[in-house]
Amino acid sequence: MEQSLSRFVEQVLATSVPEWLAVILAIAYVLLAARQSAWCWAAALASTAIYTWLFWQVALPFQSVLNFFYMIMAVYGYWQWHHQPGQTRSIQSWPLSWHLATVFGLTAVAVVLGKLAASQFNGEYLWLDAAINVFSVATTFMVAHKVLQNWLYWLVINTAAVFLYWQSGLILSACLFLGYVGFSLYGYSQWKREWSGRYQTSN
Repeated sequence: MEQSLSRFVEQVLATSVPEWLAVILAIAYVLLAARQSAWCWAAALASTAIYTWLFWQVALPFQSVLNFFYMIMAVYGYWQWHHQPGQTRSIQSWPLSWHLATVFGLTAVAVVLGKLAASQFNGEYLWLDAAINVFSVATTFMVAHKVLQNWLYWLVINTAAVFLYWQSGLILSACLFLGYVGFSLYGYSQWKREWSGRYQTSN
C-alpha cells in the first residue's frame, strides 16, 4: 500500500507543467459551465489546446482529435450561449426516446471507428478511446444547446476516461476526470434545479 501511494505521489510530482495547466483550466471550465458563465468557453479553449498536444504525445489519436474538436466547440458554444444580444439560451430537456436512439447510434459509430483505428494504430485501448471520442462530441453539442441530460452523459464518459488516462500514464488527468465524475453530479443538480423552477413557473 505504501509503495503504491509513494509511486502515485512520484507520478503526480513528475507531471509536466503543460498537463498541470491543462488540468487547472479544465476544472475552471466545469465549474464555470455549471454556473452558466460564458467564461467557461475561454477556459475550455485554452485547456483543450494543451490537451490536443499532450494526447498526441502518448499515442491517443482519438483523444487528440477530440480535443482539437473541443477547441472549435469552445467558440461555437460561446456563440450559442450569446447568439442574440441581451439574451441567453435557456436549459431544455430532451425526451428519453431521443436519448435511447442517440446512445444506440453513437455506439455503432464507435464500433466502426474502433475497427478502422485498429488497422492503423497499435494502442491497447483504441475501442475505449473511440467510444469516449464519439460520445464526447455529441455531448458537447448538448452543452452548447443547454440540454439538461448532458451531465448524465458526462458522468459515464468521465468514468471511462479515468480508466483510459490512468492506463496511459496521465495520472493527474485521470485524477481530474475522477473529480469530473463528481462535477457531473453537481452540474446536473444545478441545471435541474433551474429547469424545474422554470418548468413549474410556466405551468
